[in-house]
Amino acid sequence: MDALNFLIQGFAVATTPQNLIIALVGAFIGTIVGMLPGLGPINGVAILLPIAYAMGLPPESALILLAAVYLGCEYGGRISAILLNVPGDAAAIMSTLDGYPLAKQGKAGIALSLSALSSFIGSMIAITGVVLFAPLLANWAISFGPAEYFALMVFALTCLSGLVGDAPLKTGIAAVIGLLLATVGVDAVTGVYRFTFGSVNLSDGIAFTTIVIGFFSVSEILIMLEKTSVGQKALEQGKRGMVNVKEFMSAVGAIVRSGLTGFVVGVLPGAGATIASAMTYSNERKIAGESGKFGEGDLRGIAAPEAANNASACGSFIPMLTLGVPGSGTTAVMMGALTLYNITPGPQLFAEQPDIVWGLIASLFIGNVILLALNLPLVKFFAKLLDIPNYILIPAIAAVSFVGVYSIHSTTFDLMLMIGLGIFGYFLRKLNFPLSALILGYVLGHLMESNLRRALSISQGDLGILWQSGISMTLWVLAIIMVILPIYRVIKGKKVKKIH
Repeated sequence: MDALNFLIQGFAVATTPQNLIIALVGAFIGTIVGMLPGLGPINGVAILLPIAYAMGLPPESALILLAAVYLGCEYGGRISAILLNVPGDAAAIMSTLDGYPLAKQGKAGIALSLSALSSFIGSMIAITGVVLFAPLLANWAISFGPAEYFALMVFALTCLSGLVGDAPLKTGIAAVIGLLLATVGVDAVTGVYRFTFGSVNLSDGIAFTTIVIGFFSVSEILIMLEKTSVGQKALEQGKRGMVNVKEFMSAVGAIVRSGLTGFVVGVLPGAGATIASAMTYSNERKIAGESGKFGEGDLRGIAAPEAANNASACGSFIPMLTLGVPGSGTTAVMMGALTLYNITPGPQLFAEQPDIVWGLIASLFIGNVILLALNLPLVKFFAKLLDIPNYILIPAIAAVSFVGVYSIHSTTFDLMLMIGLGIFGYFLRKLNFPLSALILGYVLGHLMESNLRRALSISQGDLGILWQSGISMTLWVLAIIMVILPIYRVIKGKKVKKIH
């Protein structure tokens, strides 16, 4: 009842005319930023933070603006993923696997509307969880140390075996390439230069934007050029622009399961929406079994990751508000907003600043309603992007990609590297290597290494720390099962073929 009373108090803060307008503006800006490849929620929030402070907004209004931008980016990231096969950020990578095939089948509107509904439901599940279980889950998240996080990352990588049908070897190779790319740059512990080949430009490693735009955007441009004739359209829109009740009901189970999973993963500091979307996609593929058409345009394949990444984004507010630990890169930036106002996030924040905390939580409810109201009517408008002929669309994608990469370090080296990675990605795609596994390997590689280093520092080099706790042992067992299952499926498939 206390939580309910505080939530009512929060709605009184979030529903003031000024805060409602701020939430609307933030949701719209976030959707646009999320559509642009490579920017993502971290950049969107980071850009708006100094503007919000300079405008003299009170702390609760500033947080409402940044939260709306964050959620809007999670919604917007699916648009370019579905329509152009170019994820707006890492969390939208899974949405390309079935979203783009649906667009190619003339079902772009169906995919976009289903993803908007999935995002809304996943977010609402997570926000309800924030209200009911914030203190309890915060205490559970504390029990995750570096060793447990390393085991979680390994488990997330083994889940990649479920992302593509019967090609575990190619999936594994792609993930290893991603892990290798993550090692480029200066070793944070020893200061040794790794795989930089004497180039100063690689000393900081390869930027995520360069990786994702190179492998997805540039390779997609090459694929489109290969299949383009003069005046040809990229894709056909299809006759229907909205998902119907039957299609939606077929994905409801996946949405609810993925929303719950995404929320739990989001509570873990640093785990993030990328891991949540990968795990839920893998789980739903296994649940569907042979009845699913994952990778070919299965509606559950777009509903599951969209519900998960939005639920994870909302769940990441729990460690930020209750522990003072950022649950994701974006909430880390939002913590910076609190420090600008001399507010210290942590257990005392609920007691000392209830208007800020509960106003923010209430604004998450309101922001999601606004985003659904914005996105569903705009589905047909977004789908009309498919009417643009390739001779206009391809240069536009290239221009946005080049600007996105150049804006990171303002060097032509990054542009050349992006093109090189894009050509490499093109050949990998021609050989049917899953680029999603490569990108996830890259994203998880940094987290795996840092947590492994921290765990070994604590144990003074004793590897036993990696499986000492019950949590880490459970995750290791699950990881081993995930490795064995695809091998078992391949062997079983070969035996069945021999019998026939």
